[in-house]
Amino acid sequence: MISSVAGKEWHAKTLRAWQLAILRFALTLDNADRLAVMAIASEIDRLGPQNEAKLDFDFFQRTSAGLCAAILQPDELNAAILRQYLARIDDERLKRSFAAAMQPEQPNTSSASKPVKRDNGLWRGLSSGSNHAL
Repeated sequence: MISSVAGKEWHAKTLRAWQLAILRFALTLDNADRLAVMAIASEIDRLGPQNEAKLDFDFFQRTSAGLCAAILQPDELNAAILRQYLARIDDERLKRSFAAAMQPEQPNTSSASKPVKRDNGLWRGLSSGSNHAL
């Protein structure tokens, strides 16, 4: 019983590592991060069904390849793939983080941009303060 619980905990941690690796790739788009996703997926697949009929279990590798391709090539079809993956994430923080990473970049229209110059001539005609003694 204890080994079964430890095994389930190990599977959960490995699945979480896979999800975090996908998030990291979505943020960096770095090939090394994509390779890390694929390595974790391969490890999870090796732990899949161990029967004679399905020796080449590759669900996580196929899913990872599809997700990485969808991240690299954003279009309508790939957006659906990413939304489907997002719906499968149980952890709310991870789900929000991945959703934020997938948001298309929008122009920054913050209030910190160039301020509006409101020069209505109030100080026109006055000399600079360096000439006056207080």
